[in-house]
Amino acid sequence: MRWAAAALLAAITLAGCGPSGPTFTILSGSENEVLAPLVQEFCASRGASCTMRYQGSLDIALSLKPGNDPQADAIWPAASIWVDMFDTARRVKSVKSIAQMPVILGVRRSKAEELGWIGAKVTTKDILAAVEAGRLKFLMSSATQSNSGASAYLAMLASAIGKSDLIEAGDLDRDSVVTTVRALLRGVERSAGSSGWLADLYRDGERSGAHYQAMWNYEAIIKETNDKLKADGGELLYAIYPADGVAVADSPLGFVDRGRGREVETFFNDLQAFLLKGDTQARIAKTGRRVELERAALLAADDATNLDPARPVTVVRPPEPSVIQTALSAYQDALRRPSLTALCLDLSGSMQGNGERELLDAMRFLLTPARTREMLVQWSKQDLIVVLPFNDHVLWSAISNGSEKDQAALLARALTLRAGGGTDFYTCGAQALAAMKPALDAGQHLAAIVIMTDGKSQGSMATFETPWRAEGHRVPVFGVTFGDEADRTQLDNLAKLTGGRVFDGTKNLAEAFRAVRGYN
Repeated sequence: MRWAAAALLAAITLAGCGPSGPTFTILSGSENEVLAPLVQEFCASRGASCTMRYQGSLDIALSLKPGNDPQADAIWPAASIWVDMFDTARRVKSVKSIAQMPVILGVRRSKAEELGWIGAKVTTKDILAAVEAGRLKFLMSSATQSNSGASAYLAMLASAIGKSDLIEAGDLDRDSVVTTVRALLRGVERSAGSSGWLADLYRDGERSGAHYQAMWNYEAIIKETNDKLKADGGELLYAIYPADGVAVADSPLGFVDRGRGREVETFFNDLQAFLLKGDTQARIAKTGRRVELERAALLAADDATNLDPARPVTVVRPPEPSVIQTALSAYQDALRRPSLTALCLDLSGSMQGNGERELLDAMRFLLTPARTREMLVQWSKQDLIVVLPFNDHVLWSAISNGSEKDQAALLARALTLRAGGGTDFYTCGAQALAAMKPALDAGQHLAAIVIMTDGKSQGSMATFETPWRAEGHRVPVFGVTFGDEADRTQLDNLAKLTGGRVFDGTKNLAEAFRAVRGYN
C-alpha cells in the first residue's frame, strides 16, 4: 500500500542523513509517517544516520517484553498504554508526549446528513441506533493490533458502562455492557492492523466504487484523508466527536536503553527537545494534531468537515494495564464481529523441504490457542475457518469453527500434508468463495481469503475474478509471499482488485500470518 511505500522511502531518506553523527532507529506507529520529515530535518542537522521503522501498536509493545529486542533506540507508538502494558522491565526512559490525537468517527458527509448528524450533538447511543437500524457501517482497525481500534473500543466500553473516568475489571462482566459493545462492533465492515492502511483503504474505496460509509480513526488522519479526498475530487468525511467520550492517543516518544552509550542517549534527548520546541510544535499542529496551547496555536475549525482540534472533548481515561488486557481479551474472544477466513495453502512441488516445514509450523501457530492468545489473535467459537491446501488443484477443503477442539482437528489434518505438483491459487480462491458462500449470505462474519504461495499461479485470474465480482461480497484477498523467489505481481493484483494487502512471509511465515489476522 502507498503508506508502506512512503514509509520505506522515508526510512531510506533518513538513513542517508550523513555519517558524522550516531546511527539511530525509531520504532514508530504508522500515524507518525507525516512527521518523519521533521525527524529527517533534525537528523540532517546532526549528520546522523536515522531510520524510522513502522509497526503496529501491538508489534511495538511485544518488542518491549522481557527477553525481546526491539532493535531500536527509541519507540514512538500512538499511546502510552502499550508501553505500560508490556514494558514490565521498564527499559523505556524519558517518555514525553509529542502530540495528542482523539479517535473519532469520520462519516461520509451525505451519510451524516441522512442520519441528521450535521451540526448535532451525537452520542455513542446514536451511533449504536444507526448500526442496529442497518443505516451505518464503518471501517475500524483491530482493537488488539492497532491503537486507533483499541481507543474506539475503549470509548465504546466507557459509554456502555456509563463512565469515562475509570473503567474497572468488574464493569466488563455486566451483561448490558457486553450486549451494547457487541452490537456496536457489528457495524464493522472492514478491519485492519494499521490506522494508516485503513485510511488508504477508505480512499481506495472511493476509486473502486466500494464507497465506505465511515471510519474510526485519529482526528489528524481524518484531516489527512480529507485533504487527499479533496485533491481527488471526492466526498469529504464529516467529523463526529461522541459527546459521551473519546479516547485520546498521547503519541509518547521514549528512549530504549540498549547500552549504546551516552552519545546516543544525548542524541535522543536533543531530538525529543527539538520535537517539543515551539516552532516545531507549530508545524506539528498544522497537521491537525493537538499540542499544548502554550507551545503553539491549534489548527482552526473547519465548518464543512466539523474538524476542530481546539474543540474540548470528554476524554475517556485509560484503565489500569491489567484491565486493558482483560478488555482486549474480551474483544478478541467474544465481542468483535466474528471472522470467516479461508486459508489457501500452497503445497506445490517447490515447497518441498524447508517450505513445507515452515508452512506446517505456521499452521501450528495459527491453530494452537495458547500461542495465538499470546499475540491477541486467537480464534473464537463464533469464527469460521476454511482450510484449502492446493497445488495445481485444491487437495481438499475443510471448514470448522474456532473452538479448541475443532482447531486441533484441523491442525491434525494439516500436519499430514506433503508438497508436490504445480501451482494454481486462482482456482483455490474461487473454491474458497464457494465454500464461504452460505456464511457470506448470512452476513454475520468479516470475511477474508488468505493465499500463501511461493510462486506464480499457472491458472487465470479470471477463474477467481469472475465469481468474486458476481458474489464476492467484498471479500478481500490477503497474500503472504514465501521463499526467496516469490513473485508478488499476481498477489498484488488480487489485493488491488479486492481491497486486500500482501505481506512478506519470507523471513517469518508465522509472523506474517499473525499480521494478517489483524485485518480479519
